[in-house]
Amino acid sequence: MAELDYTKLSRQQKLAVLLITIGPEAAAEILKQFDDNEVEMLCRDMSQFSMVPVEVQHQALEEFSSVIGASLTSALGGLPYAQRALGIAKGDFKASSIMGRVGPVGSSIDVIKDISEMEGRQIFNLVKNEQPQTISFVLSYLEPAKSSQIFTLLSPDMREEVIERLGTIESTSLELVGKIVRSLGKHFDTKARPTFHHSGGIRAVADLLNNLDKEMSKGLLVRLEERNAALGGLVRKKMFSFEDLNRLQSSDLQRVLREVDSNNLAVAMKSASEGLREKLFASISKRAAESLRDEISMLGPVRLKDVETAQDAIIHIVHRLEEEGQVSLDAEQTVVA
Repeated sequence: MAELDYTKLSRQQKLAVLLITIGPEAAAEILKQFDDNEVEMLCRDMSQFSMVPVEVQHQALEEFSSVIGASLTSALGGLPYAQRALGIAKGDFKASSIMGRVGPVGSSIDVIKDISEMEGRQIFNLVKNEQPQTISFVLSYLEPAKSSQIFTLLSPDMREEVIERLGTIESTSLELVGKIVRSLGKHFDTKARPTFHHSGGIRAVADLLNNLDKEMSKGLLVRLEERNAALGGLVRKKMFSFEDLNRLQSSDLQRVLREVDSNNLAVAMKSASEGLREKLFASISKRAAESLRDEISMLGPVRLKDVETAQDAIIHIVHRLEEEGQVSLDAEQTVVA
């Protein structure tokens, strides 16, 4: 946006420019301080600035320099930037939910929202005769518990096709969204306003499988890997995310942390929710917790790739200890935003 005039921006828009300028990791730390409605408005503004000129970056940094210091390492905005920063701050699921409301055409897909508020059996009756693509689209908008409830009502053959299609959803064109909504509209009386859809994908499949019966989940994952090895591997990796450390009993979490290098843990915790951070601090000695807090504070901005690498290393330790029977992943999951 070469002609972007910083002086004509609102205070909120200026803050959005600053968040783009400082990079997604640092932006995520700031976004954590806002409630969901404020985050949604900021992400909407960030998505409008696809490119921020250097001079505008300097203006933003100068105005906010008394509040935050940062580098000029990132100047690309747009929807992908907003999604990435929000994913670090709020987690994949909430990021998809919020970004689904800030797409370029409208604020929501009313018909899907109304459907998502129905009982599981009612939704199943609505979609049971639809194509797998339509069913996977609807499931991608539902909470994991409800989508798994509907999923178990599908025939075994349909389950396999639906879960593969659900895993490959990244974004859905307005034309296809409109087609799906019109198809559902034959059975559901409501007005719909199609918009950009960015839901589903690997995380949605992992959440769905985590909410199914253990044996059914294992069987489906094996068959998914047979049908699509690459997709199955990504789903298996995502079925235990770093935030899912919340699922571990305290004794199991302590066992995992004994295997983790403190430097790696500090980097991995850069994108952790406050709830998970406190649980991790409580799982080590008071002295070790104080040292870890200091280490995190001295890190400064960390590249998303480095955070993910550190988290993957810890997840690998969890999987290894689980396979060895030293920890259990069967504890009831605590969902942390």
